[in-house]
Amino acid sequence: MLAQQRQAAILERVRATGGVRVTELAAEYGVSDMTIRRDLEALHERGLLAKVHGGATVAGPGSTDEPGFRVKSVRQLAEKAAIAGRAAELVRPGAAVALSAGTTTAELARRLVDVPGLTVVTNSLPVAEILHTGGRSDQTVVLTGGVRTPSDALVGPLAVAAIRSLHLDLLFLGVHGITQRAGFTTPNLMEAETDRALVAAADRLVVLADHTKWGTVGISSIVELSAAHLLVTDDRLPSDARQALAERVGELVVVPASAGAGRAATTTDEGMAR
Repeated sequence: MLAQQRQAAILERVRATGGVRVTELAAEYGVSDMTIRRDLEALHERGLLAKVHGGATVAGPGSTDEPGFRVKSVRQLAEKAAIAGRAAELVRPGAAVALSAGTTTAELARRLVDVPGLTVVTNSLPVAEILHTGGRSDQTVVLTGGVRTPSDALVGPLAVAAIRSLHLDLLFLGVHGITQRAGFTTPNLMEAETDRALVAAADRLVVLADHTKWGTVGISSIVELSAAHLLVTDDRLPSDARQALAERVGELVVVPASAGAGRAATTTDEGMAR
């Protein structure tokens, strides 16, 4: 297959599925990973797709653009693994925690399958599936119900009503974007309402967000930055963003993107990460 033909096929696949992985394409077309990366670079330079870590997704997101779970699952894999590894250290046996929808929270769920006596409330179908399939028999998984979104979240009045009767120790919240003005945001209006119900039900709010979320704005704000007791992100976050967040969130934890569960640098509201 000629490079032009292969690139056309890759672009068609991205548009049909929302995202592709380098390793899968290399195996399918019988070429090296480097060849596929060159194909993706060529398509990216023409504005036809967006390169991400390990693959590519559709281009051109906006404030109401809501990528599917599969699309987001190929983005920032190392960063999400590092963030999830650090977040898992906050969970104690017997705790009642909530995990919102998102690929980073799904990564966290994979690290919670062996925590004894855990009760997990979630509006994420992938999170519930991970814990149901691989979790312990003494764990309890509560799926809220509701209307399904493109990102496999369950939202709306049914989800909100279920959440409002609960009292939780921790909420791990995945977000679409973060800015100083808008706070933590999402591109889905009903998901924002459901997330706010989760925030109200939890004693502590832990936001999980990789560096690409900084400067991105979804159409609806969930909560302001100061509502987060803890924000876990990766060390590719720019220094100016770290400063802005350190001044507003309760505590900022910055983990090395290259080390999945490596030692994190911690920032409190008294100063920058050390």
